[in-house]
Amino acid sequence: MLFKRATLAAALAALPFTALAADTAMTEVVVTAAKDEAQAATKVDAASIQSMRSATSDTASLLRDVPGVSLYGAGGVSSLPAIHGLADDRLRIKVDGMDLIASCPNHMNPALSYVDPTNVGAMKVYAGLSPVSVGGDSIGGSIVVETPAPVFAKPGEGSLFTGEVGAFYRSNGNATGGNLSATYATENFNVSYTGATAKSDNYDAGGDFKDYTFTGRVGHTLPRDEVGSTAYETRNHTLGFAFKGGNHLFEAKFGYQDMPYQLYPNQRMDMLDNEQNRLNLRYLGEFDWGKLEARAYHETVDHFMDFGADKRYWYGTASGGSTALNGTPCAAPVFGMGATSCAAGMPMYTEGKTTGASVKADIVLSQRDLLRVGGEYQSYRIDDWWTPSGGGMGPNTFWNIKDGERDRTALFGEWEAQLSPQWMTLAGLRFERVMTSADTTHGYNLNTFPTNPLPASSGNQTRDAANFNNADRDTTDNNWDLTALARYTPSATQDIEFGFAHKTRSPNVYERYSWSTWQMAALMNNYVGDGNGYFGDPNLDPEKADTLSATFDWHAADRGWEFKATPYYTHVTDYIDAIQWNATTNAPRNPLQTNQFTVLRYANQSARLYGLDLSGKMPLGKTGVGEFGLKGLLNYTNGKNTDTDDDLYNIMPLNAKLTLTHQYGGWDNGVELVMVKGKNDTSDMRNEIETSGYSLVNLRGSYSWKQARIDFGVENLFDKDYYLPTGGAYTGQGTTMTNPALPNYPQWGTAVPGMGRSLYAGINYKF
Repeated sequence: MLFKRATLAAALAALPFTALAADTAMTEVVVTAAKDEAQAATKVDAASIQSMRSATSDTASLLRDVPGVSLYGAGGVSSLPAIHGLADDRLRIKVDGMDLIASCPNHMNPALSYVDPTNVGAMKVYAGLSPVSVGGDSIGGSIVVETPAPVFAKPGEGSLFTGEVGAFYRSNGNATGGNLSATYATENFNVSYTGATAKSDNYDAGGDFKDYTFTGRVGHTLPRDEVGSTAYETRNHTLGFAFKGGNHLFEAKFGYQDMPYQLYPNQRMDMLDNEQNRLNLRYLGEFDWGKLEARAYHETVDHFMDFGADKRYWYGTASGGSTALNGTPCAAPVFGMGATSCAAGMPMYTEGKTTGASVKADIVLSQRDLLRVGGEYQSYRIDDWWTPSGGGMGPNTFWNIKDGERDRTALFGEWEAQLSPQWMTLAGLRFERVMTSADTTHGYNLNTFPTNPLPASSGNQTRDAANFNNADRDTTDNNWDLTALARYTPSATQDIEFGFAHKTRSPNVYERYSWSTWQMAALMNNYVGDGNGYFGDPNLDPEKADTLSATFDWHAADRGWEFKATPYYTHVTDYIDAIQWNATTNAPRNPLQTNQFTVLRYANQSARLYGLDLSGKMPLGKTGVGEFGLKGLLNYTNGKNTDTDDDLYNIMPLNAKLTLTHQYGGWDNGVELVMVKGKNDTSDMRNEIETSGYSLVNLRGSYSWKQARIDFGVENLFDKDYYLPTGGAYTGQGTTMTNPALPNYPQWGTAVPGMGRSLYAGINYKF
């Protein structure tokens, strides 16, 4: 089915490849930009990527040394990157040119979760002022990730066979994994395979953390320092083919992911299966007038959620079955704490299909001027349904999103000019049409329950479904993006880059089309991990952000030392925040509910964000035992809802990192000091949990010899206990179907604990 649906996409991408037929001279493809981009992206250097492969299985965490980037905590391989306080769908994240969409009401399968760190070739971050050619439908910036480019044998070399094999172990969570890549290539043909697997148990928190193990649980009592629902297992495979002739290159990549499980400490559900298939076709050619790139891709995702072990077993009983672990029959379903009973499981299924195509040309107008033009198309289809499972969840299927559609069509133009040796400018305009829709829906029951096993006549499912079905669910947004920036280079040691960007993002399908105010259903629609429940509004308007930013860059002529400072300011009109909702009156809640998780509805409001990024590096000197250096960064972001004067949710507090580096021969070592201020500016609307400040020390080392490399280190050397300021609320164990008052159940009022001390080691061998 994947290849049938991709036939048209393959034909579109292959059209330019016909140029190969007339090109009999098989020369090396060298395709480079005619000019350097005026907006300099922050590149994650290859050495940093290599050194972190053994320390993490989460590709997003490779960005943690990029100024302005923080991470929303999620599953072990699915953190969500944030740029200047804007995260997830507010960013444009491209993986090998593909715009992939999280097909899950909890966004458990974001784009970067489909790429293992061992298969990352290059990473670039455009913070804030991203060019319109890099992507639209986003307001916070862009992240571009590429897997390794195909290699070919040199003329006269015949053929080559290369590859790499590696493995790692991390003590905390007993994490293990391995990777294998192999390439066979001639001068004009390349076939390659990459595969990786990673698996981890729950990790242990640091210091004196005590979990809230429920007294009397049978057969599944967690150790006192174990953080529930943090285990995972993932397997990724990519098969690639590439052909080249003259200045033309054609690639086809087939990807497959099988993720048996990934548990979530800040969600009410766990991912218990995720399967992705993808086909990605690309043409790249260089001509006298510039270069042309065309791409087509297709992706299918089958996603399943239910309670993992840490959420299923509580008070001596097991949810999802008819008997407790000790064989005692389950009592009547009770959704609440303190009952010696078991809740029914809650199977949730999601199917997503994404088809996209793009064409981009870089046209050299003159020695001074470069024009970029292009177009993009993306079609997204999603179904999200929850089958009957007992305990009031039946007798029908609950349709969370039925026949959801989100289609994007875009055109852009961008002019880059080297006006003088000191001045470079870039100006771009982008238009996007985003069309969304969803079919009529219904809950578990088509009529209210005659009995009352659940609160409020089964959560007003009939009322909410009727309101949703009678609403206008077809929306067309005509969005405009504008970027204008300049770089001034007064000397070989100074650069100043400044500019303005107007960016627009249309709501995603869950923000518009999740429809139930029922607490239980709303709790399943939450991709920020704050413990609350959410539902959408079909009438939401697109977010529109205006950003002013500047980067002051002082450096040595050879970049031996450098210091950068980036202040920024963003105002967002129609910012999609949330308001507490009273399901009984079907109106905003007044007064607000405090000290308790609640249900919220997405709503357009206004917001402003400002902050400062600092980063730099400097050599300390050479001695008989090697070369020493120092590098560091500091990030500060302040975010406010200007309609309510409430703090924006999940803003990373002031944080800094200082690293002492050491190089000697094949050795490359570092000592990191990570410092994070206490988080006291929190969202009252969401009852966001405050966290204390902390500091951590990490040790990293590597040794390279010929084709072999060994990486090793210690994370959280002193086993400090701390809580993740952007990790959300800890709901990693016990019943997750209710919103108990936090003072009565303190385990619900803590943030997710950070990982304690972990020793890691990895080895890679290239052949």
